[in-house]
Amino acid sequence: MRKKIGLITYHYPHLKTEQVIQRLLTKKYVFKIFALPFIPRPLRKKPVLFSHRPNQIEAVAPEVMADKHKIPYRICAGDKDIDDSCDLYLLLGGGLISPEGLKGKKIINAHPGIIPACRGLDAFKWAIHDLKPLGVTLHYIDENIDAGAIITVIPTNVYVTDSLTTLARRHYENEIDCLANFQEHLNHPGNPYPKLEMSESKRRMPLAQETALARMFENYTMRYGKRPRRGQNPGDET
Repeated sequence: MRKKIGLITYHYPHLKTEQVIQRLLTKKYVFKIFALPFIPRPLRKKPVLFSHRPNQIEAVAPEVMADKHKIPYRICAGDKDIDDSCDLYLLLGGGLISPEGLKGKKIINAHPGIIPACRGLDAFKWAIHDLKPLGVTLHYIDENIDAGAIITVIPTNVYVTDSLTTLARRHYENEIDCLANFQEHLNHPGNPYPKLEMSESKRRMPLAQETALARMFENYTMRYGKRPRRGQNPGDET
C-alpha cells in the first residue's frame, strides 16, 4: 500500500509549498493538504539588508494546485484540526506546531541550519556570522524548537567564488530538495556533524550583525569553500 503523506502549509500562496508539491507529484504517494491560516508578520522597523530567501508569496496557491491535481484539501482553523489519517506529515509552512497538533503524528521539517548548532530564525545568516558549517537538517518535530530527532543533515556546498546571493540560492534549493526527497533520506539517514554543540535558538538577525556579513563572507568562503579542480573553470562546476 502506498504511503499517505500529509502536507502542512498555509491557506495562502507559498513558494516553498509550490516547489515541494511540484517535485512530489512525480513520486507515487497519496497526498492530503492541510492548510493553516496565514498571518502576515509585522513589518520590521529596520529593513533587512540582504534577503536570503525568495519572496514566498510570489507563488501559486496550494488550493489551486490541489484542485488541478485532485489532492484532498482541508482548510484548518488551527493545527489541532490536522487529523491523524496520514502515515507521515511534511511541514511546508504554517509556523510552529503546538503540542496538541503534534499528538499522534510523525511530522518532518527541513530546518535551514545544522541542528543543534544553528537553531531558530535566520539560520543561514547566523551560520556565516558565527563561522559554522552550513547545511539543512531533516528532522522530526517535537515540542522544542529545532531540537527533534535528526533524520539526516545535508551540507550545502560552499565555493570560494560564491557571493552571498549565490550561496543563499544554493542553500534554499538544498532545503527544497531535502523535503522533496524525504523518503530517500529516511531510507539512508546520515549526519556528518554528529558532535556539534547545542546553541541557543536565535531570533532574526539584528541590523548591526547583518551589516557585518558582507565583510565576514570572504573568511567564510575561505574556510568552507571548495576550490575548482586544476584545469577547470569555476563556471564549469555543476
